[in-house]
Amino acid sequence: MSSHHFTRRRLLGGTAVAVGGALLGPLPSAHARTAPRLYTRAEWGARPPKVAATVLDRAPDRIVVHHTATPNSADLSRRHAFALSRSIQDFHMDANGWDDTGQQLTISRGGHLMEGRNRSLEAINAGAHVMGAHTLGHNEHTIGIENEGTYMTAAPTRALWCRLVATCAWLCDVYDLDPHTAIVGHRDHNDTACPGDVLYALLPQLRAQVAARPSAPRLAAPARPAPSGLPGPRHRFDHGPAR
Repeated sequence: MSSHHFTRRRLLGGTAVAVGGALLGPLPSAHARTAPRLYTRAEWGARPPKVAATVLDRAPDRIVVHHTATPNSADLSRRHAFALSRSIQDFHMDANGWDDTGQQLTISRGGHLMEGRNRSLEAINAGAHVMGAHTLGHNEHTIGIENEGTYMTAAPTRALWCRLVATCAWLCDVYDLDPHTAIVGHRDHNDTACPGDVLYALLPQLRAQVAARPSAPRLAAPARPAPSGLPGPRHRFDHGPAR
């Protein structure tokens, strides 16, 4: 899709609003949904990146669903969500040696949506794409959503699910994507069990709900899927090939 298409679309119905110098996100057009509440890097206390992220003047064509391979915490607070984002960034920068957080977006088990990699919100608002580090060999055309928890045998919380549906719907509107083809799991591109056998089995439901635009998304936990046999997490934050 051309940059001209997105510029025209942004001018007609998705122009970002700046108040006091802060970019609040695109205005909804006649066919677009309002962006979900997203906590910026400044709000959760991100470190500066080692190097500013690269913004590509084109849209991603896939939304990759991940799990964080962390404990399924019962703490659903915003404070916990912000601490999660800081922990992910520390691991990616200090243990992995990356420039910044790998994924563009993170959703906590409490349903809090947070900006991940630097310049991600800026790029989404412009219909462009920040190069991430979340899906090996496919970072140039995919936007990644990390979902807090480990979903090999458990299902996500309803709060996380509702926010995931809303976030994917927003991204599909911004980038003019078909949810039935755009929404994929990490294992669709790499040799990994991510986003877990259960969450992966929920992806058809996710695509259908994004396409149907329900006002109140519902989570119908699937029958426990057969183990995939793919490599599962070896340690905290390990969910397969990323960069």
